[in-house]
Amino acid sequence: MTRSATALTCTLTLSIILNAPLALAKTPVATGSGGAVATISEKASQSALAILNKGGNAIDAAVAAAATLGVTDPFSCGIGGGGFMVIYLAKDKRVITIDHRETAPASFTPAVFLEGGKEIDFEKAVASGASVGVPGTVRGWHEALERYGSMKFKQVLAPAIDVATKGFTVSDTFSHLTRENEGKFRQFGTTSALYLRDGKAVTAGTTLRNPDMAKAYREIAARGQRAFYEGPMARAIVDAVNRPPVANGAQVRAGRMTLADLANYEARIRQPVLSTYRGYELYGMPLPSSGGITVAEALNILEGYDLKSLPRANAEHLYLEASRLAFADRNAYLADPEYVDAPVSGLLSKEFAAQRRAQIDLKRASANVSAGDPYAFQDDQSIPLRPQTRPLQRESAHTTHFTVSDKEGNVVSYTFTIESWGGSGIVVPGYGFLLNNEMTDFDFSGPRPNVPEAGKRPRSSMAPTIALKDGKPAFTIGSPGGATIITTVLQTIVNYVDFGMPMDAAVNAPRLSERNGAATSVEPGFGGSAQAQALSAFGHKWEDPAEEIGAANAIVFNPDGTVTAVSEGRRHGVGSALVQKSAH
Repeated sequence: MTRSATALTCTLTLSIILNAPLALAKTPVATGSGGAVATISEKASQSALAILNKGGNAIDAAVAAAATLGVTDPFSCGIGGGGFMVIYLAKDKRVITIDHRETAPASFTPAVFLEGGKEIDFEKAVASGASVGVPGTVRGWHEALERYGSMKFKQVLAPAIDVATKGFTVSDTFSHLTRENEGKFRQFGTTSALYLRDGKAVTAGTTLRNPDMAKAYREIAARGQRAFYEGPMARAIVDAVNRPPVANGAQVRAGRMTLADLANYEARIRQPVLSTYRGYELYGMPLPSSGGITVAEALNILEGYDLKSLPRANAEHLYLEASRLAFADRNAYLADPEYVDAPVSGLLSKEFAAQRRAQIDLKRASANVSAGDPYAFQDDQSIPLRPQTRPLQRESAHTTHFTVSDKEGNVVSYTFTIESWGGSGIVVPGYGFLLNNEMTDFDFSGPRPNVPEAGKRPRSSMAPTIALKDGKPAFTIGSPGGATIITTVLQTIVNYVDFGMPMDAAVNAPRLSERNGAATSVEPGFGGSAQAQALSAFGHKWEDPAEEIGAANAIVFNPDGTVTAVSEGRRHGVGSALVQKSAH
């Protein structure tokens, strides 16, 4: 089945520097010195600043913001999911990544989503225990704090515990997302009790408290990551997966997760994907996320053109075509590196990009291009696999991303998720958090690199990115949006670097997402615009219906030492950018 992007990932960008008074005016753009924060959640920004003001570093603040997002944006992210963190360590002048993507339980086989040899219905797969991967978020936070942080769970979880206990005001966006998921949530008693009132979505303006999530955070604060992966909370997770807390006679597929699956979960410290683009060094997330590699390949293709000198429509045509080619290669080759020998060095090769670039027609859009052959550009040419490109699978668009910087110059760019809006729809009884449906990020049938296997991490599109110039942080960018994450990050970089847009304009510009399909995904209102008509002349077609794409956040480190925090000006509600000391 052809699967388009339908999931969300918790994505926020948060940049913070210390020791200045806090300005609280809500705005999506703020410039100053000292701390700077840009997130989709004002309370998450405030949590991070509180930790920094107590002497914590960027890593501590990132965990504080992420934990608070798990309360205020639970349909996108939380401790029931996983993610990818990119960290710039100023003292060492190096970048590392922490992969805490969910893993498949040991019971998984490539046929887990097949019945009678046919793929099961996607939505039924989502709302089930069978879709739940072993959560990695808490283990990822533990590794970040132990290796690079300066505080413990007890300190960094305190702000989120406070928000979960006292509650927060439900926004229009929160209420809208709940309404969209009423059908899924009504299938589970624990979820209905938390987010529905008489079977209907909680209304905007309501104060929503989550004492069970506060309890979960308190246990982690007291016992560390072991509180999640062993003992009562682990048993509650396994029970919820294997015997989903269904309501109203709902029938959903059960999972087969064990306590051993949780106890054996490991995060991975991985080297980042490093590429260059017009004088910038771009550090991205490696496999099992396809984000860093796909963004880098597309930029390598585009580097052969002087985009800023071209008419805008011609340059945007090239952006769409480069993205199409990079997605063809992504779909053919990329998956968990512990299970698949992906030709990464070939895909990142400038010479391979030149070969792919030669396939672009400067005047005409292509359609469903085939994968290239990067093996000729590999250092190791012993790998025989030459898979064929496949249609883009359905991938949830619901996630959150954030970036943090501190006074020492450390930077965190972090994207984490529970996959679809509301994940599997299952709230863990007694603990108040939603479980992911990350296993539906696997291809349901093969042979393909990204088929389900025991212990395997499904391929992701998350693309938290840190850009350096002359050895110093220049900007960060990231977004939610399933496979559209890649195009949002790519397009924002092109807008900023090539078209010279200020970062807020680069973020707020209409988004076009070409993923090697028959039509390009666009946002509402784009179809009849002059921009759309100019691109239609090249043969580009637009997906219907149009939907909002992503919710990006960025930080720009200005040459004069100031910092500009940029959140969304209109998408997903308006973001909140704060600086500790405003520029005048």
